[in-house]
Amino acid sequence: MAYVITQSCCVDASCVAACPVNCIHPTPGEPGFGTTEMLFIDPAACVGCGNCVGACPVGAIANESSLMPTQLPFAELNRTYYDEFPHDDRPILSPLTPQRRLRAGGPFRIAVIGAGPAGMFAADELLKHPEIAAVDVFERQSTPYGLARRGVAPDHTDTKKVADLFAAIEAQPRFAYHFGVSVGTDITIDELRSRYNGVIVAVGAPADRRLLIPGEDLRGSLAATQVVGWYNGDPDHADVDVPLTHNRAVVIGNGNVALDVARMLTRDPEWLETHTDIASGALGELYGSTVDEVVVLGRRGPADAAFTVPELIGLSTLTDVDVVVDAEPDTLTGADTRSRLLRELAERPQPSTPGVTRIVLRFATTPIEIIGDGHGVTGVRVANTGHDDADEIIDAGLVVRAIGHRGRPVTGLPFDEVTGTIPNDRGRVEPGVYVTGWIKRGPRGFIGTNKTCAEETVGAVLDDLERVGPPLHDAVSR
Repeated sequence: MAYVITQSCCVDASCVAACPVNCIHPTPGEPGFGTTEMLFIDPAACVGCGNCVGACPVGAIANESSLMPTQLPFAELNRTYYDEFPHDDRPILSPLTPQRRLRAGGPFRIAVIGAGPAGMFAADELLKHPEIAAVDVFERQSTPYGLARRGVAPDHTDTKKVADLFAAIEAQPRFAYHFGVSVGTDITIDELRSRYNGVIVAVGAPADRRLLIPGEDLRGSLAATQVVGWYNGDPDHADVDVPLTHNRAVVIGNGNVALDVARMLTRDPEWLETHTDIASGALGELYGSTVDEVVVLGRRGPADAAFTVPELIGLSTLTDVDVVVDAEPDTLTGADTRSRLLRELAERPQPSTPGVTRIVLRFATTPIEIIGDGHGVTGVRVANTGHDDADEIIDAGLVVRAIGHRGRPVTGLPFDEVTGTIPNDRGRVEPGVYVTGWIKRGPRGFIGTNKTCAEETVGAVLDDLERVGPPLHDAVSR
């Protein structure tokens, strides 16, 4: 019986290396690796050995015979991938890249700024090389793991298991944390360069993009980063005022974060309390919430929705929330999995279920103004771009913009205001200073995308160490 990947996995390819028959794709070097929404197991080639189950750091793999009803769509998703991309020329075993050894002997010490997934994967890549004597990770907050801890929705408990992988990295003796240290305030890039053989900046993209429409600064108009931090207990956002006294909220944007926010505002608080690690303050406010509908607005049609297929599958299988698709029928005719799932949702009977909240996925709708009064947001004026271009006001007491993240400048380094990134060449800003993660490539990809990104950056670090071979500097106190 074949095994099945059942969620947006970390895409770090641990399972690829564990598979004896190379039935998990895309592998490193194949089209789509590092950018695909998930990996896929070939049901025709899988021998059912289960090696991949033990290798997966987030518990995303299950035997097909033991799938729960809510997981059955993933079996079809795995099969469909191989119908379209069969990998007929694959070798018998998964190729593994030989371990690189530095000709310059070291020892070397490297500083990593940021303890999120990007920084942790960079540390992992560095520690594979015995010539690296120490990796010191500097983190502004008092806890590590960044968005893996404070950005993943509380009901995505399996995704948060990537913390187990990070715990194994930080347990290595050559690894050390320095919490509560803000680079640019408590210590500068130049100071770090004087003490380490290399500095990797992995600060992510902590700012949010703005709509640039009237009313965006009203009370009740929030960025998704604020709301996500609020329900995850992020110290930066734990005290955010999230008005929940109106029956409707609007989320602008239709990526995975938009769906996360919509779910968290509509799911049963009793279920959240029992099954998730939601912050206690947010949970208490959700118990008193009167929100019974969240409208998720997408500017373009269903085919251009930014949310991933695994996230849509998860949304479609909710039992405590009704999901409604508001789109023109002729935009749901595609043969791809996303269109098929949306079409099935649109065709569901939509009775008014007493006591059940609902999420409305609305497409071809552009926000043009957030409306409010002295007390805060009262609605959103939108243009229905799908058919008659007519303006409409959607009543709401909360508006959340979930249209993407943006990087911030780092003192002492160049910054591209257009892309919100630090200019670099495959991770190298200049010899001795490097970037990885969203501050390097922009806010795109998944947790596991940071692994391949870190591999490239660490490759640049190793190249420079071999060329220059600088002497060992004094590291900060460990």
